[in-house]
Amino acid sequence: MNVQEMRCRKNFVHGIRAIIFRGLIYLLLLVPCTHVLGQNIVLTGTVTDTTSQRALRDAHVFIASSLIGTATDSKGKFILKDVPAGAHRIVVTMLGYEPASVDTLLRAGKEYEFDLTLNPTTVELEEVVVNARLARRWQRRLSKFIRLFLGETNNSALTTIVNPEVLSFTSRLGKLSATASEPLIIENRALGYRLQYYLKEFFYYGSTIKYDGEPSFTELVPTDSIEWQHWLMNREAAFNGSQRHFLLSLMAGQTNEEGFEIHRRSSLESNRARFTVEPDQLLEPGPTPLEQLLTFHGLLEITYVNESEDDSFQEWQRQPTWTRPAPQRSFMELNSGPTLIDETGEVIDPYGVVVYGYYAFERIADKVPKEYRPPDWESR
Repeated sequence: MNVQEMRCRKNFVHGIRAIIFRGLIYLLLLVPCTHVLGQNIVLTGTVTDTTSQRALRDAHVFIASSLIGTATDSKGKFILKDVPAGAHRIVVTMLGYEPASVDTLLRAGKEYEFDLTLNPTTVELEEVVVNARLARRWQRRLSKFIRLFLGETNNSALTTIVNPEVLSFTSRLGKLSATASEPLIIENRALGYRLQYYLKEFFYYGSTIKYDGEPSFTELVPTDSIEWQHWLMNREAAFNGSQRHFLLSLMAGQTNEEGFEIHRRSSLESNRARFTVEPDQLLEPGPTPLEQLLTFHGLLEITYVNESEDDSFQEWQRQPTWTRPAPQRSFMELNSGPTLIDETGEVIDPYGVVVYGYYAFERIADKVPKEYRPPDWESR
């Protein structure tokens, strides 16, 4: 899922900055636990070479941030079944070609066809010079990238980048940029997912993290039933209190029941007054029954009272070790006025919402597929 931008004032608690958009960040022998939100939406299409019009076999076609994906056949054709209704980004990738994507809003009970083309990439070979000093510099930059990209939560300790050798870094005057020659393979043994992450951009400077990419999820196979149970618990914990959880609860009129408290503030400064917000004041009807308009002024302070902050969050904020963990607190700001959200809790405009605080703290190591819902979701 989703840009996070962290633009806190200097006198606010350290480490609160980060922006999240969908897919762009400016700051799964077992029964699957994924809940399919919508049924009977089928996507079909073909993938061809832009220049030669030749059908491309084994191109990877997937719904960004989800478990839904497939490969094209010998005629370049693909089919994606049981796609949930809502806003999605369809991504196509293949070695030797530039990735392509299309954003679409899908409605239940329909079939859609997409004919997509890929442009061949031109790779210029450069002379590579390797010595001990350069290797040490690259390793330092990799360590920093891993911390910033995967995050610093407890889940990040069990998450690894399997192929870090595809990464290249540039660093100057405190700024760090990263590119990847191939998709990053990320193995998350905390949540039980393997991701292919198509990194478009990564940039870090000061307290701002910005990254852009398209993740594709697959389920890992647990070593035993104990690990499987850990994954189930960790996935539910990752979903609970998240931005998607909040937006779904807001649309259902269940924020209080789901453990959210909402206040409005004029700024992030801790000494500013805050005011209680009634949830029904934040939404207006959208252009279709599948969409609603999220609208408010200033900042929303969103407190999830059912879970406390991780110890690592307190470290991230440089709080004293004796500080008692507080409920998870996040902040949300509209980037350019009211923005549409769909029935899956997805912000349709990838630049529509800026988040801070706990939402900014949780990054790649805490992401679950966009279609994931806890086992008891329907009964809540």
